[in-house]
Order: sequence, then C-alpha cells, then structure tokens
Amino acid sequence: MQILSPMVSKAQLTQSVPARLASCRILGKVTGKFESSIVKKDLLPLVRSLCQDVEYEVRSCMCRQLENIARGIGVDLTKVEVLPELVELAQDESSTVILAAFDTIINLLEMFDSAVEVVAKKTADSMDSWKQVMDDRTCVIFPLVKAFCEKCFKADEAALTSLSCQYGKLCHGLSDSFTDEQHLWFLEFYKKLCCLGLQHENGHCESQPYPLELENKYALVRRNCAYNFPAMVLFADPNHFLSELYHTFSSLCHDPEISVRKTAAEGFHEVVKLLGPNVHYVHKEIITLLQDDSLEVLDALLNNLQETLEKATSRGEGAGPESKQVNVPDLVPALVVAEQKAASSLRWRVHEKLLLCYSCLPRVISGDQIYFRFLPRMFSIITTNNVLPVQREAARTLCVFLRYNRKQEQRQEIISKIVQELAQGRSYWNRLRYLDLCEIIIDLFSKSYFCKHFLIPALELVSDPVANVRYKICYMLPKLRSTIRPAEKRLLQQLEFCLRKLLCCEKDKDVVATLHRIVLEVDKMDITEQYHKTHERELLDQKKEKEETLLLEMERLERQQSEVKLVGEKHGDKKRRDSKTSLSGSKGMSGSTLGATSSTSTGKEMRRAKLSRSRSLSHPTTPKMTNSEKTLKVKDSGSCPGSVKSTMLPINDDSLRPHHFNASSSISSTPSTSSMPVLIRSNTSSSVDHRSNGSKDTQSRKLSVQRKSNSFGMQSGRE
Repeated sequence: MQILSPMVSKAQLTQSVPARLASCRILGKVTGKFESSIVKKDLLPLVRSLCQDVEYEVRSCMCRQLENIARGIGVDLTKVEVLPELVELAQDESSTVILAAFDTIINLLEMFDSAVEVVAKKTADSMDSWKQVMDDRTCVIFPLVKAFCEKCFKADEAALTSLSCQYGKLCHGLSDSFTDEQHLWFLEFYKKLCCLGLQHENGHCESQPYPLELENKYALVRRNCAYNFPAMVLFADPNHFLSELYHTFSSLCHDPEISVRKTAAEGFHEVVKLLGPNVHYVHKEIITLLQDDSLEVLDALLNNLQETLEKATSRGEGAGPESKQVNVPDLVPALVVAEQKAASSLRWRVHEKLLLCYSCLPRVISGDQIYFRFLPRMFSIITTNNVLPVQREAARTLCVFLRYNRKQEQRQEIISKIVQELAQGRSYWNRLRYLDLCEIIIDLFSKSYFCKHFLIPALELVSDPVANVRYKICYMLPKLRSTIRPAEKRLLQQLEFCLRKLLCCEKDKDVVATLHRIVLEVDKMDITEQYHKTHERELLDQKKEKEETLLLEMERLERQQSEVKLVGEKHGDKKRRDSKTSLSGSKGMSGSTLGATSSTSTGKEMRRAKLSRSRSLSHPTTPKMTNSEKTLKVKDSGSCPGSVKSTMLPINDDSLRPHHFNASSSISSTPSTSSMPVLIRSNTSSSVDHRSNGSKDTQSRKLSVQRKSNSFGMQSGRE
C-alpha cells in the first residue's frame, strides 16, 4: 500500500509527463504482485486513464506495459479489460502509439496460445472456452492487424519497418485461426514486403530511384523479411514452397542490398532443414551465395555451411546408404571460387572459417573430386600462405581428406607428398607445419597408422639444423611416446636413441632446458598415468583402427564391384558384337541358301523331266549301271529273251531321235529368269551362252549312252 498511494497520485493529469511515464512503468512491474481485488478496484481504472492520456508519449508507454499487466492478471481479465484498450490504441492518431499497440498484440499471442493449451486439457466447458479464444483471435485481432498492415503499407514507412520485423511471429501465432482466404492474404502481403522498393527486369532485382532515406527504410524492410523467411516457410507449408515462396526467396538472395543477402545467408540452414526432401529447390541459391561478391555474405553463410551442405546433398530420412549423396550442380567450382576470393582478401578469419567448413566435404562430394580439386590447394596453402591459423586449418582439413579417402593409391600418394614437401622440405617453416600436422594426425588416426607412416620422419627431425624445429620436436616427444605400444620394441629403441642424441649433441640452451623437462615427463608416463585414462584411450584407438579397417574393406568391395561391372560391360559389348555379326551372317546365309535352293530345285526339275521322257522312250530306264547290275540284267534276259526284245526294240527306232533332241533342248530352256531368285537373276543374262553350250554337251553324252544301251540290248537279244 505504500507503493500504491504515490503511484496513483503521480498518475494524475496534474502531474508532469515524466512523472506519469514513471507511474506507467511502475504499474507494469507491480500489477502481478497485488491481489486480484486490489487490481480490479484500484489498478485497472488507473491503467485505463493512462491509456487515454492526452500525451502520446504516455499512451505509448502505457501500451507497452499492457503485456506485463496482462500476464499478471490472467487471460479472463485481459479479454475484458486489456483487449478493448488495445483495440482503441491500435486506432490512435499517433503512429508511435499504433506501433506500440501492434507490438503488444503480437507479444500477447503467445499468452493466447498457452491459454488454448490449458483450456484444451480441461473437460466440461473446454470446447466453449476454446471457441471463445479462437473467436477473439478471428473476430478481434485479425481485422485489427489487417487494417494496421494496410495502413502501414500505404502511408507509414516507420511502422512498416516494425511490422516487417514482427511479421513472422504474427503469422505463426495466428496461423491456427486463419481461414484459407486470410492465410492467402497474409502470404501475399509478405511477398509485397519482400519486393518493396525493387523492380524486376530480365529476372534481376534492381533498386528503384527513391530518396536515400526512403531507400534505406525499404532495404531495412526487406532485411526483416529475409530474417522472417524461415517462419514464413513454416506458415506456407514446406510442401508448397516451390509454388508460393521460391521466387520470393530467390529475390532475397539476389537483392541489390548486401544486408538483405547477408540476412538470407544467415537463415539459409533453417530453410534447408524445413524443406527436407525438397531441398533441391534451393541448390541454385546456395551457389549464388557462395559466389557472392561481398565477403560479408560469404561470412554469414559460413556460420552454418557444413549443416547446409550436408542437408542439401542428402536425400532425407529413409534413403539407403547407396543413394546418400545428391549432386549439387556447380558446387565444386563455387567452393573453389569462394576460397580464392577469401584467400585474396585481407580477412584471413573468413578464409580460416571456410577451410574449417571444407572438413565436411568427404560427406558431400566424391573422393576423386576432393583429390583432384581441393588437395593440391591445401598443400599450396600450407606451403605458401603467410597466416599461421590459416596454415594450421589447411593442415587439419588435409588430414580429414586423408582420413576419409577410400583409395589406397591416393592415400599413399598423399602421405608421400606430405613427407617429401613438409617433413623433408627445404624451408624450416614447412618442417614445423609437418610437426603440427603430426599432432592432428595423432588425434584423427589410430596409433598404428601414425607409427607406420609418420613417426619415423618426425623422429628424423631431431637432427634438424634449425633450433626451432628441434625445440618443437622436443615439446612433442611425450605425444610421440604415447603412440608407441610396449610391444613395438624397435620404435621404442629409435625414440630412446633420438633422446640420447639430443642430450649429447644439443647446444641451444632453450632446447636443452625443454629437453630435460620432457625427459622427466617421458620417464613418469608409465608410472603416474591412471589405468582408466589409458583404458579409455585404448578403446578409442581400437575404434579408430576398426574404422580404418572398414575403409579398406569398403575400398576392396568397391574395387570388386567396379571390376564386375567392367567385366559385365565387356561381356555385354561382346554379345552385342556377336549378335550383330550373326545377324549379318544369317542374312547372307539366307540369301545364299535361297539361291542354292532355287538352283537345286531347277536342276531337280530338269532331271525329273529328262527322266520322264527317257521312261516314255523305253520302259526299263537304263542309267549308268554298275557291273553287278549289268550281270543281273544279263541273267534276267537269259530267262526271258522275248521280253527283252520287246522292251529294247523301241530304242533302235531312229525316227524317235529327232523328237528326243527337240524335247531335251526345249527342256533345257524351260526355267525362265522370272522364277529365279534375285541373287541369281543378275547373272542369268551373262550365263545364257554357257548354259546353251552345256545343254549341247549333255545331249551328246545322253545320245552316246542311249546308243550303248541299244547295242547292249541287241547283243543280249542275239544271245
């Protein structure tokens, strides 16, 4: 009560404006501390009077305190006492008061959401209360917000800035109570805000000529829209992104203002997560922001680039491991251009951040692309860059590339190049970088892998002519000792030999002092170290060895699959060639067989015609007979001489010979060229004379055979 009396007295119109402003702020803080009866009786009338104050500063201040008052008195009193005042303040003549009322309404939406959740848990009158809250939203808040948006867009640019900043929160808070028409209206209004002050020509966004102050306000509105874009994706439904919001997002990523593109880049990973399996819609925008002319945009994108690239190249949940990666067009050239741009600038922290993001590339692109496009650049940065953090980050990225490379030949080439260019490099700076790289390899690889490939070149640096290198190797001796297992006696002997060599030959005082301290640490390592720590390290090392063995196994399986695929392709090519040759051979064979069958058929027809005519001349046909047939016929003729005479008599008839010659000559010319196959027709005209000569020879041979047969028949008749 001691606070209440002076607060009420200071809130009167007779007091000064600063006094009334102080009373407004005190009301917002202490309303929740009083009992509900005191609030209803004394405080709420005071709140109403301050909301209707003659000074707009007082009305605005009291309007901003209504949020705290509403949270203190609860939802029921808020709907009765606070909401009508907010509606009235939202229609105030001062833009400052309108803006304060709008911000308060948006902040109170969360309280309405929590009220709906509480009401939904109740039974009995829960549906009626829920409908009442939703009616308050639909019938009171939505018309108020809509009128405010239209008024800001037409006249008040200052209020439009605040509206664009709160727009995502507003749409997300009211989305459950929107109808389809209201939903569409708010979405279209957001698209207008994103293009405010721009004109689109030939697919590019260009600023319209406005006064500088107005142009800056419009740019701020578009920047706020870019900030709220993930909330609007959720509001519009990610499944409708391509039809509803893609062109708006592309416009924000190509905006002429750097601040707008930077804000879009900062929230890009949120958009990618919301799109899920439809992330390929924004592949072009990733490339656009990576190739942006401003390093500020690239720096903003790099904050979450690893997550963005992994989501952009993933097919989403439920995809098999064989279809894990999705190819993003022009991603590799864009990454190369971004690195070159960062390297050529004076902002080495951006370059370092980009190299850190490169460590996700084994999960994004293929190993061959990394080997041919990025590994040479890492070596170049390590050996030529002048900034130590950038060199060390490049060394770490190089080790990550080596760790996840699946091809044994490429890994061996990388290791040999590391040893030749760094461990055995002419510059002591490169040899120091080799020792930095060894520290990274100890963390990433197993102990056996490090000892097999990198330990011996590191121990050889104890005889380096530069004291800085020897100092560094002395400092690393405990780590090198921890990688050698007790069973590896040869490596332990080499390490001990290096220590003795340093103790005997070292002359630099700093190296000697460090060496004595390190020798004591190495001697105490096996004694003072606790068991559980060594056991944890051993388990971690075994896990690394299993992963390395798994990579080798995957490489072997991939090689086998590629060989099987190659053999299958060769076998398929051979089958196709064989099928083509067999097809052409079958076509030639079919043509030749057609010609052969036609020629044989014509020959058979000629022989059948001759045979029938010879049978018509003499019933017992007498072709060329063997000796056994002749003797058999002689015996038969001896038994039946009369029949032989009668059968052989027509052959001696010379009157039939001309007829036989004419018939045989006519038969030889009977097969016409029209009945021959096409392959033979081309040779018929050239072989007519040859056939006529051949027919004459056959006629003469037949005549001699008939004469012999006649003479033989006459002789047998005589016998």
